[in-house]
Amino acid sequence: MSNKIFDREVTRRNFLKLTAKGTAALAASAPLLELFRVTAAEAEAGAVTVIPTANAVLVSNAARCTGCGRCEINCTLANDGKAMPYISRVKMMRNLYLGNNHDGKGGVYANFDYKPDTCHQCEDPACMNACPMKAIYADETTGVRKIDKEKCVGCGACVAACPFKMPTIDPEEKKSTKCISCGYCASMCPCGALTICTWEQVAEAMAKYSADRL
Repeated sequence: MSNKIFDREVTRRNFLKLTAKGTAALAASAPLLELFRVTAAEAEAGAVTVIPTANAVLVSNAARCTGCGRCEINCTLANDGKAMPYISRVKMMRNLYLGNNHDGKGGVYANFDYKPDTCHQCEDPACMNACPMKAIYADETTGVRKIDKEKCVGCGACVAACPFKMPTIDPEEKKSTKCISCGYCASMCPCGALTICTWEQVAEAMAKYSADRL
């Protein structure tokens, strides 16, 4: 294991310890707030969600999401060559209408509590464990969980197994789709509701945070 990969894993563990008390803990770290492009007030209000993945941290800021849907459209244009929000790797519209728990208690039909969400790149992926074709694998370089389209038969086992319901079967291709942490959704968000940061950037911000506390 290289030093770079080792440092990334150490950073990830330390970051998880920091956020274990909730994202409000981020409010005390000015360097992380600056990196994630969020304010202390947004973090303290619970509007900020951080999703640690194998190669980066995806920051979702509900306070800035307007529900425009561009993240979903651009995601599918970049990854599938077509505009089909239903198969987007980042999920926003379903949260907009049904709420973050898909129970109808949030979103436009209730209290407007919704946010963008995407694959959590779990350490022990339920989707990967459930796939009968072994079509889901961890990239050797980044560790990101990806789908081998040659092996995928579109059975939907990954969709049923995922606790966050992130994989989606493309009704045209009959193949499963999921996030590959490309960051295109974040780069195309016009409101700054999505930000993706590498673990190297997070390590620098956390080191600065520790130095400021000394």
